[in-house]
Amino acid sequence: MADGDYSEFSIAHDRLYTLEHLWLQVLDEDKDEGTTSIKIGLSEFLMAEYGEVVQAVLARPRDDGEYEIEGDSGLSEDDETDTAQTFSSGGDQVGIDDLVITITTKFDGEFDRILFNAPFPCKISELNGHVEDNPDLLNEEAYGDGWCIIVKTQSDYFDEDQFLNKDEYIEMLNELP
Repeated sequence: MADGDYSEFSIAHDRLYTLEHLWLQVLDEDKDEGTTSIKIGLSEFLMAEYGEVVQAVLARPRDDGEYEIEGDSGLSEDDETDTAQTFSSGGDQVGIDDLVITITTKFDGEFDRILFNAPFPCKISELNGHVEDNPDLLNEEAYGDGWCIIVKTQSDYFDEDQFLNKDEYIEMLNELP
């Protein structure tokens, strides 16, 4: 955004945030298994900063356990995305270097592609294919139906202190140029 430009966006108070503007919501902690289930989505700041999300692509497992990203590498205004639905992927392991979410944004007629890696080692439990079918969910309901993935991680890998609470996230946003 240019100096003097202002944009309104919300910040959910019951979430943690990454420096990459992902939000994390702890759903369940299983002390017997030593695992934590976490829902992951995109902060509304991304849409305020980079424009409207026009395409979202979530990692899809292949038969050999690797991940591939489906989707066209370029978009025009007339392009449409394939329909998808929420499904369980069976718990495929990803590391912090693995790509899990790709979005394409449009701001002032310019398209930009943004890639997100997993914020911690985890197993994907569920993908929200509805955001691929309808990227407006990310624009309009980022903290509701616009979630992207649900993961399960070993509780040892997930330390809430390594992420930002709402106050720390707001402070970080205020320090951005």
